Amino acid sequence: MKFYQSLILFLLLSLTASAQRDIQSLNAGWKFFKGDKAGAHNLSYDDKQWEKVNVPHTWNAQDAYQTKEYYRGDAWYRKTFLAPKDMVGKQVFIRFEGVLLKAQVYLNGQLLGTHKGGYTAFNFDITPFLKSGEQNVLAVKVDNSPQNIAPLSGDFTLFGGIYRDVWLIATSKLHFDMDNFGSDGVFVQTPVVSEQSANISIKGSLKNNQSKAQAVKIAYILEDAEGKVVLHKEQRLSVNKNQSSPFQFDIKEVKKPKLWSPETPYLYTLRTQLIDAKNNQKLDEMSNPIGFRWFRFDAKTGFYLNGKPYKLLGVCRHQDQQWTGSALSDETHRRDMQMIKDMGANFIRIAHYPQDKAILEACDKLGLLAWEEIPVVDMVSPEAEFFESTESQLREMIRQNYNHPSIILWGYMNEVLLGTLRKVSEQDRPKVFKATQGLAQKLEDIVRKEDPYRLTVSAQHEAPEEYEKLGLSSVSNILGWNLYQGWYGGDVTQFGRFMDDQHARYPDRSHIISEYGAGSDRRIHSLNPECFDFSIEYQQEYNEKMMQQILERPNIAGSALWNFIDFGSAFREESMPHINNKGIVYADRTPKDVYYYYKALFNKKPVVHIASRDWTRRTGISENGKAVIQPIKVYSNLKAVELFIDGKSLGIKNTSNCTAIWDVPFSDGEHILTAQSAQKDTDLSDALRISFQAQPKYLQNIDNHFELGVNVGSTSFFTDDVSGFTWIPEQAYQPGSWGYIGGEILRNTPDRIGIQLEIAGTHNIPLYQTMRKGLQEFRFDVPKGTYEVELHFTEPGQKKESILNDIGFDASKTDERNIFSVSLNNRMILEDFNMLKTYGPIIAVHKKYITETAQHISIKFKPIEGNTLLSAIKLRKIN
Repeated sequence: MKFYQSLILFLLLSLTASAQRDIQSLNAGWKFFKGDKAGAHNLSYDDKQWEKVNVPHTWNAQDAYQTKEYYRGDAWYRKTFLAPKDMVGKQVFIRFEGVLLKAQVYLNGQLLGTHKGGYTAFNFDITPFLKSGEQNVLAVKVDNSPQNIAPLSGDFTLFGGIYRDVWLIATSKLHFDMDNFGSDGVFVQTPVVSEQSANISIKGSLKNNQSKAQAVKIAYILEDAEGKVVLHKEQRLSVNKNQSSPFQFDIKEVKKPKLWSPETPYLYTLRTQLIDAKNNQKLDEMSNPIGFRWFRFDAKTGFYLNGKPYKLLGVCRHQDQQWTGSALSDETHRRDMQMIKDMGANFIRIAHYPQDKAILEACDKLGLLAWEEIPVVDMVSPEAEFFESTESQLREMIRQNYNHPSIILWGYMNEVLLGTLRKVSEQDRPKVFKATQGLAQKLEDIVRKEDPYRLTVSAQHEAPEEYEKLGLSSVSNILGWNLYQGWYGGDVTQFGRFMDDQHARYPDRSHIISEYGAGSDRRIHSLNPECFDFSIEYQQEYNEKMMQQILERPNIAGSALWNFIDFGSAFREESMPHINNKGIVYADRTPKDVYYYYKALFNKKPVVHIASRDWTRRTGISENGKAVIQPIKVYSNLKAVELFIDGKSLGIKNTSNCTAIWDVPFSDGEHILTAQSAQKDTDLSDALRISFQAQPKYLQNIDNHFELGVNVGSTSFFTDDVSGFTWIPEQAYQPGSWGYIGGEILRNTPDRIGIQLEIAGTHNIPLYQTMRKGLQEFRFDVPKGTYEVELHFTEPGQKKESILNDIGFDASKTDERNIFSVSLNNRMILEDFNMLKTYGPIIAVHKKYITETAQHISIKFKPIEGNTLLSAIKLRKIN
């Protein structure tokens, strides 16, 4: 064996390397102009006044997080570069890893071609136009405007730009075919794998750009993870001049392969070398990872990996980061994958489009099973251009990522009827329905032909009858469900009943949960969390209950939480406008506390985490100076945990569903919480500092430092992240205390609190999104003194639109017009107050008043038309 390996090494070293491909990035030194410029592709165009940028770059890194009307249109990039002299006699290509949404590429004034689709790579042969040893001008016109290219719609921002790497690639005149839907021209699969043996199937195409035929050898060298040669095979063939030639080779001699799995992601390397048969010169080489694994889905018992039952547990992931957009570095992508792996996940849905190649490289190495998909989201277009570009994107995705063992599922449609049902008129729906049916089957057929070794999947929203009616639920191998019971409305336990019903109706259908999630905002906390309040606590409860239901059902193959990060969604108008905040890590990748629930649930390694990093500055109402009791949760996969406050034990609790909760007594000041294992065999602990401010329930003895802000019409605490001031939940008035009299919490729907509209004129948007309507009076029983009273309002009316993906909110139900009067201690301060007329709808209105009192402060509200409304009130004692 040693002799054999030495011989192989000698043969490898003896190959002449002079003709190998040269790969270098073209990321630095671009010029950029946002807008269209006539003649910008010309060699002589003057771009001196253009902005200097490097790629990856997007022009929406700022505006898409500030307004829904972010720039979608044309822009130009130009770059001058020196082509090395040694590229003479070679075939030279330009490769773009990602340009959104459409790109027209020019070199030295000549159009190389147009690419449609923002999430897959593409290559152009630039050999005829390249000036080796001279300066060359590359110009790219990019357009991210709405057009007949998928995605037509979607709950995510379309960041325009050249937002991934650009490469200059020089190859031998005879090389692996680069004109193959952006792929490298070599495709590797493992069609048969067992613990005893494995087969490898290699296919691809060679391209001969020479004016003569040539005889070649293709060498296949399999190396293990330590770099040792496992086998070496060769085949011979001849390639005609100026022609492409397909090749295929099967290896059936891999004995007792080390298997790839999320627990042991063992990777072999297959080097495919193109060699001149006459002089033994190496002309080209491709290196691809191989992970030997096999899998299957069972409709009754779920997913199996390498012959064993295996629950797919993981997340969906978008590709942006706030104030950077989609123009992320490779290190950023790898960091995200490492965080997902550290959480204990074994599965990722790469949603809703192919992402940077660094993602799948990391999945292979870390051990994350992957679902990758093209961006057919919400709806389809019946136009031929849409069909053609969609089919091209699918082939590009498969061929470019074919060689990644982490991929098990190819996806091609997501909630494709959501937009059709909500955006398309009834008159036009039959045409769109027919197109959707036809496209689904066409894409399914393409995947089956391109890659028979993996399975297909599509994801649909909670409208099963509509999908069944069109036959869409039965097209793909696996059916994914995007389900949000308990978030956009209803109760989270409805999820389990829904899935049980689907399994009973279609017992031979394999299901996976492709999305579930709830939003959260680190400024919002609640001791009584409820659906759609965006409190950190409701997100935790929701996820804990969802995972219990998923794990209890073996027929559910797995799940992907929506979403790993808080990501850009420019059309969202919730507590954090332009952000979808269902992530379990914040946009800056700081983990939310709920991240550690999953880390405890998914990991075998011990975890203890005090789940209050998201709420270290607390406040609460104290009755007569007594301690304020608030719950503290610990996430742990240990059987029992002990919690301490300031060194005093609060007792040992057994964990259930990786959680344990203590009622903790807080008083004014700083407190140290410590959680530690109660098991003798595990030495693990966590500590956290909590700052607590107690607010008095009864106000007779307040001093001149008294300041109380009330989040009216809400059950949540809200902290201004600029000032640090916390507004506490409202309460009903009691004599000697403070609170509201009359009215009710404004609810757009019975299941949801407040409104989901972006409030202008404030950064404290959630404070204004909730309100009490029909309020009669707000009263504070305070001692004699001078006080400052603040009133905060917004008029929710005249907003007739809501975003497509908010399936519960009905903007037409917001009140149209509210006129009322307000008096302060019987002094009229707002007479016939008409916010709509004076300020307009959906804008923060803030009023301050100074008053003196001998016994109490009473703010009374009198309706004139519609309802009285109040979003927040603050009382501050001056003296």
